[in-house]
Amino acid sequence: MMLDMSDPQTLTIAKGLAVAAWIGLILTAERAAPAVVRRGGWPRILRNAGLFAVNIGLSRLAVIPITVLATSMTLDWRPAWWDGGWALLADLLILDLWIYFWHRANHAVPFLWRFHEIHHLDEFLDASSAVRFHAGEVLMSAAVRAVVIVLLDIPLASVLAFETLVLVASVFQHSNTRLPGWLEKALSTVIVTPSIHWVHHHAVRQDTDSNYGTALSVWDRIFATLSPTPRTPEMAIGVERLHDTGFLALLVRPFKSRSGSG
Repeated sequence: MMLDMSDPQTLTIAKGLAVAAWIGLILTAERAAPAVVRRGGWPRILRNAGLFAVNIGLSRLAVIPITVLATSMTLDWRPAWWDGGWALLADLLILDLWIYFWHRANHAVPFLWRFHEIHHLDEFLDASSAVRFHAGEVLMSAAVRAVVIVLLDIPLASVLAFETLVLVASVFQHSNTRLPGWLEKALSTVIVTPSIHWVHHHAVRQDTDSNYGTALSVWDRIFATLSPTPRTPEMAIGVERLHDTGFLALLVRPFKSRSGSG
């Protein structure tokens, strides 16, 4: 029986199955060929899982409705010939470029950084880091993306395909995996690899504010935000002069007053 890939529910199920299979593969690779010795243990993983659980609930309550509403309110300016595989590819490129600039904004705008900082406070990287985001950031990202969807007439199928791509890319680039040098070098010319993204999580602000790409590394090359710093096993992960905190403290941290900007 053929699956109706135009049906949002079918697409969502297919997305979930694909991502689950990919996470299983990455977790296996992390155990078989870790890049560095694991740090943080179960308390850290449970913190990340807790944030993910909050975001799953938020997704059902707000993110999915916002996205579906946005795709139903598009300006409908696309010509009839703008369809098919090449149109999907164009949509993926557009959304990947959007998320590159959104990521940069999360580092450049103090208010946005308050929420994105929660992702960077993780002091080790593995597959669980890929889903460690504050609910406030997730909600703001969905709202801004909705505007992009409406203005650029992006269909729901393209959005779901992009969400799948982002999850697959994010799990891969945060993973504690060791790739053969030749493969890392070849892949990094086009896509964001673990070595590229680990530098983005280096607890040195100059490196934290670099390597913003999500799926493609070419945006960092085009806009001169690719860090020359090489990944090393002893590289400190996190936020400069700060440390990770407990689950509840992470939830309220963006709303607490602090000295200086942000």
